[in-house]
Amino acid sequence: MKHFLRVLAQFCVFLYCKFLWRTFKFVVRKVTGRCELQRICYNNKPGARRTLKIESSLKFSKSELLQSAVNVHPDLVEKTIDSIMALKKINPDTNPQLGISLQASLLQIVGYRNLVVEVEKLRREPYDCENLEHEEMLLKLWKTLRPESPLSGRISKQWCEIGFQGNDPKTDFRGMGLLGLYNLLYFAEHDKATALQVLHDSLQPKHRTISRGETSNISKIEWEKKKFDKAIGYSFAIVGINITDLAYSLLVSGALKTHLYNVAPEMPSLVHFQQTFCYLMQEFHRFWIEEDPCDIMEFNRVRNRFHKKVLKQLKNPDMALCPHFAASDLHLVNL
Repeated sequence: MKHFLRVLAQFCVFLYCKFLWRTFKFVVRKVTGRCELQRICYNNKPGARRTLKIESSLKFSKSELLQSAVNVHPDLVEKTIDSIMALKKINPDTNPQLGISLQASLLQIVGYRNLVVEVEKLRREPYDCENLEHEEMLLKLWKTLRPESPLSGRISKQWCEIGFQGNDPKTDFRGMGLLGLYNLLYFAEHDKATALQVLHDSLQPKHRTISRGETSNISKIEWEKKKFDKAIGYSFAIVGINITDLAYSLLVSGALKTHLYNVAPEMPSLVHFQQTFCYLMQEFHRFWIEEDPCDIMEFNRVRNRFHKKVLKQLKNPDMALCPHFAASDLHLVNL
């Protein structure tokens, strides 16, 4: 009986989606004189709130033209908008803002898709020690993070000073390929002060400051032990590659659409993704100090909690990484 009711409920949902919803949209258009795309553009401010709704409307449309619009080449976006306006019988002269709004949102949609392809290509490209460009990037990373310490050789224990696992960093890039190196170098070059501070703190960790109100929950013995225990640090470069993996998963899952549609007026680019990485690195560092783990074996637990926290924040369509500050000042704001 339960199985029958479940099937019946699913069938009813199917009927609603297939017929009643389209009937409802037809009635609303007759009453308002506007199609769904017009209502979305006129009733929602620019950014993720508008673009996500336009993307959903196009994908689930019964028109092949509208369905294919989310996959067009960026150079064909303007022509596609003209075709959509003609299909919907909308006069561009009396609705000039509609075409502009649709074009901006469609550029964001196809730009996000292209960004996923670009990031995936970098992730799949392995680090090649025979490639001069790869080697130059790696050495530049060392010089940026350790300007006062010349590298004794390409293969050296010194690499552990910036958080690689062994004498040759190339083995650590296996999971994320060149994408991990690109992100680490971007962080070191474009937000050098923060990168150096995070590196320093990872090597010389400290407990987070406990407020007076929190001390009531800690016994005197625990408090004394906490004071003299050494806080747990982490390997800067390895964590950077791990956070690259986190940023990558947010991108391919679509969770980053909220952020990128809010910060990129048109097409999201690799720079937007790298700025997101800078933010995640800084915020993870703060989160690690807040969590104050007992040992490095707790890394996966802390990372998973941080991941869930970011996902929760990005569910708000008005949330974005603030684009008006340097990477070191990035923070989530409610637009």
